[in-house]
Amino acid sequence: MFSVQMLKGKIMKIERFVCGMIMNNCYVLHNDDSKEAVIIDPGAQNSELEKYLVKNELDIKYIILTHGHGDHTGGIDRIKELYPEVKLMASKKEAKLLYDRHISFGKGGIVADINLSDGQELDICGMHFDIIETPGHTPGGICIYVKSEKTLFSGDTLFQASIGRTDFPGGNYAEIISSITDKLFKLPDDTRVLCGHEGETKIGFERKYNPFVS
Repeated sequence: MFSVQMLKGKIMKIERFVCGMIMNNCYVLHNDDSKEAVIIDPGAQNSELEKYLVKNELDIKYIILTHGHGDHTGGIDRIKELYPEVKLMASKKEAKLLYDRHISFGKGGIVADINLSDGQELDICGMHFDIIETPGHTPGGICIYVKSEKTLFSGDTLFQASIGRTDFPGGNYAEIISSITDKLFKLPDDTRVLCGHEGETKIGFERKYNPFVS
């Protein structure tokens, strides 16, 4: 188990699965008293992920994308095959990138069922999420903040001692720096950051030591 945390008297469970050749971090979130679950960034089909869902008898209700690059979206079709009623959530500003395979480096043709925007709050599957728009890596990139858990899912915006690439179509270096310094660095120092690739970090560490923004 990657993480077990308290959520309003319940146990919030976060399980990480490393997916695909580019080793994207996919996260499954659910509470101990509910079988309803959320998946963040299913980057590719993953047998261990599927075994976990079956073993825990989970019912995936939503997929949330931090952004639309193919290494974060490649497993959507398989999840939809297993859970036909699942709803896909992504920033409305990411619609073009999701649909166009030439700029997403994925299969393209992806359309979100639910469009997200900056400052939106989601109460789903017994969990509460705050959506933070963080353009720079892509035009419609978002981070997902669980305030009660002091946990941020940063996608490819912020990494341990690094930041997301800005040399892909739609990337913007000034925007990603602004997203991090003006938005993410306003979170408490002890906020745990679960990144889109590699290991986790904390906001305080990045504010002090990240060479790109410290």
